[in-house]
Amino acid sequence: MIKIQIPATSANLGSGFDSLGVALNMYNYVWMEETDEIDISSADGIEVPKDESNLIYWSAERLYRECGKKIPGLKIVQENNIPMTRGLGSSSACIAAGLIGANRFLGSPLSQHDLVNLACRIEGHPDNTTPALLGGLVTAAMENGRVYSVSVPVAKNIRFGVFIPPFELKTEVARKALPTEYSRDNAVYNLSRSSLMTAALFSGSLENLRVAVQDSIHQPYRKKFINGCDTVFRMTYELGSYGTYISGAGPSIIAIIDDTLEDTFSKYALPHLESRGIKNWQFHVLKADGDGAKVLIE
Repeated sequence: MIKIQIPATSANLGSGFDSLGVALNMYNYVWMEETDEIDISSADGIEVPKDESNLIYWSAERLYRECGKKIPGLKIVQENNIPMTRGLGSSSACIAAGLIGANRFLGSPLSQHDLVNLACRIEGHPDNTTPALLGGLVTAAMENGRVYSVSVPVAKNIRFGVFIPPFELKTEVARKALPTEYSRDNAVYNLSRSSLMTAALFSGSLENLRVAVQDSIHQPYRKKFINGCDTVFRMTYELGSYGTYISGAGPSIIAIIDDTLEDTFSKYALPHLESRGIKNWQFHVLKADGDGAKVLIE
């Protein structure tokens, strides 16, 4: 049996819609081995599908098919530390785990780049699956069905203050709220800021982040699904956030801070929210993960 560690991911980073993502040091763990039947369970009591619809199993079976092989069956044990349907890449973590496990069982016929391409075909876009596999801050683009990406490290002093609400938001709901067309001004606005975001996180130029997170493509249309969104944004800036954004499709919200603000946010963020009537949220201070998904135990 092998054990796989998969990081949470935060996509879009405000301005980088469907193109930017970062891996974070919150992890799911998956134990897998080939068997003669499907045996899927949860190590932490969280309900997961126990048949072929399980996304880890489904992704593994997809890789077997890509290699012209029939999957014999799998035993899968999941430890789910990444909250589901909260905009932190829980689905991408499942896809990455299934692909890495299946690839290992077949003798690693697919390269890492092959896995990135297959993961994107399963997920539909590369901004979560690619950082889940590669780690770091990833810029990704699609061309003729292939993913072209670059992963760079995030400056060591940067932290991500993650606010997780007590409600879900399905990606398909958040996507349906978006316009089908945008103006040239919208496109230029986001292109300039997403470029600034990559440079700022890599270099540690925190003073640029307040502008870099600004967006006219998706966040204005998704805020309505997140009760208290404007209050959370306002409170993070009062505490010193350099830039705050909706993680992925939401509903989680992330404040980019530095290591000097870690204690302040850990101590005051949730009490400040509760004093304004926003209760039962979770808060974590995370770092960027530089490794991506990996096998811990052979």
